[in-house]
Amino acid sequence: MNTPASATSDYGVRTPRVLSIDDSELMHRLLRARLQLEQVELHSSTSGEEGLRMALELKPDVILLDIELEGIDGFEVLQRLKEDARTRDIAVIFISASTETMDRVRCLDLGAIDFISKPFDMAELKARLRSAIRVHQLLRMLSQRAQLDGLTALWNRAFFDQRLATEVTQSRRLGHPLSLILTDIDHFKSVNDRFGHPFGDEVLAYFATILSSRRATDIACRYGGEEFAIILPGVTVANAAEIAEEMRKGFEAHAWRRHPDLVLTASFGVADLTMVAPTGTSQDLLARADLALYGAKRSGRNRVSLEGVPLAA
Repeated sequence: MNTPASATSDYGVRTPRVLSIDDSELMHRLLRARLQLEQVELHSSTSGEEGLRMALELKPDVILLDIELEGIDGFEVLQRLKEDARTRDIAVIFISASTETMDRVRCLDLGAIDFISKPFDMAELKARLRSAIRVHQLLRMLSQRAQLDGLTALWNRAFFDQRLATEVTQSRRLGHPLSLILTDIDHFKSVNDRFGHPFGDEVLAYFATILSSRRATDIACRYGGEEFAIILPGVTVANAAEIAEEMRKGFEAHAWRRHPDLVLTASFGVADLTMVAPTGTSQDLLARADLALYGAKRSGRNRVSLEGVPLAA
């Protein structure tokens, strides 16, 4: 039995998730009883295969893992966790009755951060669990910062490349639509040349707020320079084009405080998975959106283009 999966703190931060993988139901009952006052969301599994599936689904902060399990053992579970990019950063604490030194050494060599022997002191377990959660959250925060663009606070190019590939795979698996918008600010170099780079940075930062002001599930990224990308899961190309048009109008209508007579515009290219072959990759989708953006520029800029065909501005 698991605790509710929707718990969050008063500050909107997700409550730390802990997954216990142990073939003893008694162990799970003990953890549920003793950790109920801790600020954690506890889940349990009695087999290695099930535990791996739950790790992928839940993305827990910490896994409490036994060596002796039904089916695959804890060593193999840990090895598979560390081989998968989606789970390799989860902190793993072994809890085992094994007294073999080599078992401890093997666990740590495979990537576990701690080893606690059964029977254990519950106060010690709680302290080690809290420590593991803090370390995991710190590493996650540092990783996230490394994926953010410093000027616009949008996701950077490295994150975009990884996330687009993930979204393409998931959309194909679930049969859901997926659209991509590529956009850049028209004649941006002349903005820097005429008004200076500090104002150019102001323009980029404002444009970023427009691109990231819609659904929380949309993924706005700085692709490079004055070029940006927005991944729209669950959105058809027609709806994506409407969204792009709203963004285009919003940016064109903005009054710049220090330059009230200045009108800046942007061009948008839109594509979705239906424009890519069933075996096509995220790079194929990107190429279609880039072609559409080129079409918008070639047709006079300040417009939205779909499949290289400009829509009425």
